[in-house]
Amino acid sequence: MSGNHIIFVLLLPILFPTLSIDASPTIPFDLNAPKFRHSRLAKSALQRQTSNEEQSELWTPLAHQGWKPCSEPDAASAVPEKSEGYIQVFLDGGLNQQRMGICDAVVVAKILNATLVIPQLEVNPVWQDSSSFEDIFDVDHFINVLKDDVSIVKELPDKFSWSTREYYGTAIRPTRIKTAPVHASAHWYLENVSPVLQSYGIAAIAPFSHRLTFDNMPKYLQHLRCKVNFQALAFVPHIRHLGDALINRLRYPSSEGNMVSNNNYLREVTDLKPKQGTGKFAVLHLRFDKDMAAHSACDFGGGKAENLALAKYRQVIWGGRVINSQFTDEELRSQGRCPLTPEEVGLLLAALGFDNSTRLYLASHKVYGGERRISALRSLFPLMEDKKSLASSEERALIKGKASLLAAVDYYVGMHSDIFVSASPGNMHNAMVGHRTYNNMKTIRPNMALLGQLFLNKTLTWSEFQESVVDGHQNRQGQIRLRKPKQSLYTYPAPDCMCQA
Repeated sequence: MSGNHIIFVLLLPILFPTLSIDASPTIPFDLNAPKFRHSRLAKSALQRQTSNEEQSELWTPLAHQGWKPCSEPDAASAVPEKSEGYIQVFLDGGLNQQRMGICDAVVVAKILNATLVIPQLEVNPVWQDSSSFEDIFDVDHFINVLKDDVSIVKELPDKFSWSTREYYGTAIRPTRIKTAPVHASAHWYLENVSPVLQSYGIAAIAPFSHRLTFDNMPKYLQHLRCKVNFQALAFVPHIRHLGDALINRLRYPSSEGNMVSNNNYLREVTDLKPKQGTGKFAVLHLRFDKDMAAHSACDFGGGKAENLALAKYRQVIWGGRVINSQFTDEELRSQGRCPLTPEEVGLLLAALGFDNSTRLYLASHKVYGGERRISALRSLFPLMEDKKSLASSEERALIKGKASLLAAVDYYVGMHSDIFVSASPGNMHNAMVGHRTYNNMKTIRPNMALLGQLFLNKTLTWSEFQESVVDGHQNRQGQIRLRKPKQSLYTYPAPDCMCQA
């Protein structure tokens, strides 16, 4: 890493205090991590057998839970006859944080009776991903779905062309709102942003992420949030087409039409389905990158060299602000504060009844420890796939090196899987749990505290481990959980986005 890059990494927390870093630049890691850290459990898991009844129950879709998406139009949501001006927002973070910011931006424009300019996505400072809104989401679909709710334009009129990110980055500007508190109320926007709109006809809100409350909001505004998230935000066609191809190859791996061709880009596969029943597959979001490992301050079995490397990285990126580093590994694990390694995720899935014939799609960025750590998971699930194994380099050309587009493909495939499993909490976990809850789809949420305690117990037999895992996840497979105060509507869509049937 060059001197300039080191200085930039050191300054990240200062320049971007609200930045959620999903992954890290490539930094050498210890290659001595054991393939199996829980070898006794792993040996039994490799020899596991599941009955037809267990398999049937595992893959059975969720029963109807008495809730459904709300579809009734809200009279209060009509577009005002006269716009009060233009609203701009600049969004940082990864794909899922930006997605939530887009939803909030639409609602803020509604609160202010303003016209929303398609949000500008900041360049990701870690991956240097410059993907724009238009690169990820179908803009015309976005505007059309919301045309009866909010006025939205693709760009500012010429008379406001001076209002750019660069303009606001060079000096204090009266049209920039930079004091919006986290979880600001609708009243705050009316008090503080409306006067700027009235004076200048435009207001740019930055920073904006998490700047709108989830509580004490009128029902029609909550419904609008839901409409944006679950209906208006559709990915661009080439993301959907690639996603459909991956889904088809996961469901019908033996279909002749699914063979990956290096000479053909996205062959038409969606109509080449065999006559027999649909194959099933699960998506695993394995959130185990270097940032996650370092910030957790847990021991992942790589020895002193790895622990030292993670501690040094932790100090460089976050200084002394990682509270977890004050606790022992045993304390952190017993509290469920350690991300699951690929091996531990594999043992969890095996205990839940997934067998070695499971088609498993791996949705993730680079895994800390590389293939050596992933190999433990692969040995338990040899039919594990990812974008590279399912699609040719030509098919992946439009998303190569674009973290947001790669994440969009994973999101799309995840929303079409029979079961989704997120190894550790985070923005992707929150977004997928909420979206799949909205559609009543099976989503397994690992019981981190339980698993941490089980993995600390080195005397557990496989049957004891399996029984504890199954019992501890009975109600963590997509069951409706009503949103509590201060919780995110995007993670808990009921009751704000859903109605009792």
